[in-house]
Amino acid sequence: MKRSKNAFTGVKSIFFTFLAIIWLGMFMAVQSFAQTDSIKRNTTDSVNKVNHLKEVQIRKIKITKRQTSSTPLQILSGAELEKLNSLSVADAVRFFSGVQLKDYGGIGGLKTINVRSMGTNHTAVFYDGVQLGNAQNGQVDLGKFSLDNIEEIELYNGQKSSIFQSAKGFASASSLYLTSKQPDFPAGRTQKIRASVKGGSFGLINPSLLWQSKISKNVYSTLSAEYKNANGKYKFRSTNGVYDTTAVRKDGYIETMRLELGLNGVLPDSSKWKVKLYGYKDNQGLPGAVVNNVFAFSQRMWNKNFFAQSSYEKNVGKYSLLATAKYANDNQRYLNPDIVTVDGLQENNFHLQEIYVSLANKFKITNYWDVVLSTDYQRNDLNADLYRFSYPVRNTILTALATQFRFAKFDIQANLLSTLKYDKTQSGPADENRNELTPTVMLSWQPFNQKEFRLRSFYKSIFRMPTFNDLYYTNYGFTVLKPEYTKQYDLGFTYIKGYEGRILSQFSIQADAYYNKVKNKIVAVPGNSQARWSMQNLGLVEIKGIDVNIQSAWQLTDYINFTTGLTYTYQKAIDADKASASYKDLIPYTPIHSGSFLASAAYRNFSMNYSFIYTGERYNQSTNNVYNYVQPWYTHDLALHCNTKINSREIRLTAEINNLLNQDYEVITNFPMPGRYYRFGLTYNY
Repeated sequence: MKRSKNAFTGVKSIFFTFLAIIWLGMFMAVQSFAQTDSIKRNTTDSVNKVNHLKEVQIRKIKITKRQTSSTPLQILSGAELEKLNSLSVADAVRFFSGVQLKDYGGIGGLKTINVRSMGTNHTAVFYDGVQLGNAQNGQVDLGKFSLDNIEEIELYNGQKSSIFQSAKGFASASSLYLTSKQPDFPAGRTQKIRASVKGGSFGLINPSLLWQSKISKNVYSTLSAEYKNANGKYKFRSTNGVYDTTAVRKDGYIETMRLELGLNGVLPDSSKWKVKLYGYKDNQGLPGAVVNNVFAFSQRMWNKNFFAQSSYEKNVGKYSLLATAKYANDNQRYLNPDIVTVDGLQENNFHLQEIYVSLANKFKITNYWDVVLSTDYQRNDLNADLYRFSYPVRNTILTALATQFRFAKFDIQANLLSTLKYDKTQSGPADENRNELTPTVMLSWQPFNQKEFRLRSFYKSIFRMPTFNDLYYTNYGFTVLKPEYTKQYDLGFTYIKGYEGRILSQFSIQADAYYNKVKNKIVAVPGNSQARWSMQNLGLVEIKGIDVNIQSAWQLTDYINFTTGLTYTYQKAIDADKASASYKDLIPYTPIHSGSFLASAAYRNFSMNYSFIYTGERYNQSTNNVYNYVQPWYTHDLALHCNTKINSREIRLTAEINNLLNQDYEVITNFPMPGRYYRFGLTYNY
């Protein structure tokens, strides 16, 4: 295989960027040395004070992490997640600003996340620090991940603000981090058990178990198991412009089983290690689009997902190492009884495998200057029983060179990511080597002596490769597709203040203005028939917006506390290709206005939580006309919680009412959502 000119150019670019980073660091060092010794001695202490600002008072909403992050960060964790009317991760992320959740209906419908209108494939999902890959279609169904074993959900626009991470962490336009519950034992305890069961509308039965064990002084284990079964039936309203019909959705049934085993520990040299085994299996119906009074669909899908991942972290003086490895094996079976082929009913089987290794090295040059070099290798191969399938294999090498300067009031990060991709199919190489270099720069600044207020800004250039389905799926593929290129610009601020001895105990606000540009957007275009489409690169998309997130906590009396949360997004995502017929029109399913409101009141062992979600008017096609107009929708949800003890064991009772006002709405056109529905839960902690 010949070394491409682009690859050689990429190596030169990395080399000169590395020299530039060293030069910049030495320049900053000289400037710092010219300052007084007292300033130098106080630098580290000042940084530590920033990182631990009032952490005791406001630990629950991770104030310090949100405030010092150089990129916009939204967090839901611990008690906050328990308050929400949420069964899965997909339900929870609806409350983040700048997010559109694509929901295809009911408990069994596909649920994917779209951040700042750049597309689902531009958001990477990480589970305990390792990305959940899907080279087949690039989408992660967030409805598969229950909240029973999730401790924290973090959404970063741009990338995580820590440079000590795998190269994968630098390689997406936004990142969603899911952290499972970690063992935490009070003095004298070696076992903790949490058992829960939920039930309610759609015939839902959902038991789960979490068992944490202290095997030895430095080794801990976690076992998490869950079963979910629901018939998915619900009534909905169908309107064809002449008359209304009340029908029943019958194709959203689902049965799932999940089993996770985690081991983590600390070695005598203080190094840390983690191992996780994950297994998931489901059998589900596929809700179809309700068109022309067709209300029932018979497509079915079976998924089997398994992965094993491990990580090792060690610090030696000024050097730190983070090593990660993962193997994933995914099987999917699709059946459509409505289509008969020469071999019988249409049935397709897919088998996707992934091998991933990562090595991140951090060098602490000075007390305020860190450099990280991360390298990842990933191999994906896809098999399918489709006619004339290509059997693609993709090898990807990611190399990230990152640096960070931390001062008392100023933080700057920069990184350069090299992506080398090589695809090979059964008929030979599908494309020549592709080597791309993409930079990122992030700033955080405390302009005043008050630590509560900080400014932040970032620029990030990134791209995404076409997925296997985009390139090689028999009815859709188009092997000369170009990657999507995105550029992101962001400017924002955070203000977080805690008050002692006042009714208002805490207040925080963060706001960001942003501009994104997506070039060579990959879209599906109909061919000669609706059964055969092709993937093409079309146009340019420009996205301008503002995200606002406000939170407050009130201590009304010794026994009554009250919290609120408000998010708002103004966004205008338009087709900026002058040659396009929909030039300056909004791209599909991007509302101009959207937001959410959360309120929670607690009195002794009782609490009540209210949530409201609003999504403004949109269009379901590129052309913005009256025929493609989609009305705004909103929902009200209510939950009641009671915490008590029986024989010193903690018991939690929950009752939820979702879509309280029984609104008829659709997130995706022709995929109706359920009206009012209920859920009840019982949790036992030992």
